[in-house]
Amino acid sequence: MSAGRSRLRADVFDWAIAACVAAALLVTGLSERPAATGLGLLGYALLAGGGLALAARRRAPVVVLAATGLCAVGYQAAGFDVPAVAYLFAVYAAVRAGHRATTVAASVIVLAALPLAAMAAGLHDTGEAFAQARGALELAWLVAAGAAGEALRQAERRAEEAERTREETARRRADEERLRIARELHDSLTHQISIIKVQAEVAVHVARRRGEQVPEALLAIQEAGREATRELRATLEALREDDTSPPRGLDHVAELVERARATGLDATLTIEGQRQSVPTAVSRTVYRIVQESLTNVARHAAAATVSVRIDCRPDVLAIRIDDDGQATPDTAPSPGVGLTGMRERVTALGGRLRAEPRGEGGFTVQAELPVNRAS
Repeated sequence: MSAGRSRLRADVFDWAIAACVAAALLVTGLSERPAATGLGLLGYALLAGGGLALAARRRAPVVVLAATGLCAVGYQAAGFDVPAVAYLFAVYAAVRAGHRATTVAASVIVLAALPLAAMAAGLHDTGEAFAQARGALELAWLVAAGAAGEALRQAERRAEEAERTREETARRRADEERLRIARELHDSLTHQISIIKVQAEVAVHVARRRGEQVPEALLAIQEAGREATRELRATLEALREDDTSPPRGLDHVAELVERARATGLDATLTIEGQRQSVPTAVSRTVYRIVQESLTNVARHAAAATVSVRIDCRPDVLAIRIDDDGQATPDTAPSPGVGLTGMRERVTALGGRLRAEPRGEGGFTVQAELPVNRAS
């Protein structure tokens, strides 16, 4: 929205400049009061046209350069001894846009054509023709206009380079911080979780070899250790990921469902609509939503079945995860870190998230992610 307003302001400014230049050229031409013949009317039209052409100097600087040059030569040939002010503005705009060689070539042609135009207007003395041409377009004016355009172009390039440098520095610092967090998580949690997981599995194995009944609490500890190991590994992979290894995304959702099925859940995955390329941020968010939802089902829902449905629409990717767990509207759980993280991810992409118990029992997570707004 702000970009559109900026473009509108730039267009209004360009039209204002063009109108002012056209008016100044017309006033100067009218002060000479040439005969209102067909040639005189053509001269007035060229004066106005050369000024108004400047309205397009940002969008088509080379075209405007050629148009203002032709208009300047044309109204000189029509008998109007008026400075080529519009052409100077066009030189500035073309050099600022980076067309230096084209501007030099066009200016040489215009400088050569102006004396011929003066002679065509009735000046038979070559010296007078060159003097009039020099008065219409001084070489110093050309150099000044070109120098101003080049100076602003260099300033804009330096500003862009500085902005790019700031972005690269911020990205590098973010990467360094991300890797530091990954190292801290690995050093502080991996060893302890591995010990819990191994000890629980050993205890379960020993109990089963002795023919003893394995306590439910011990089985829960074993499963929690496995799940914590998977979650930690996924987190570390996400923190350490780089451009050479694509992040987990929409293509890996089937693995999550298969993993949930391996734990005893009756998990199903349905993908509707035509699969299309989606932004990486959207693909990653879909994976995290399904991952967090299935994790919550395994931990808290006491569910037997869970269904994952992904609807690929032209402009929206819709995700819905339903389980038949024990959640009811009267016992709605308070949002935890997982649900809060999901909501933040979806909101950052301009989408919507709804996570709540269903009236008939069970829990539903629904999200809609726009695929044309994320980057």
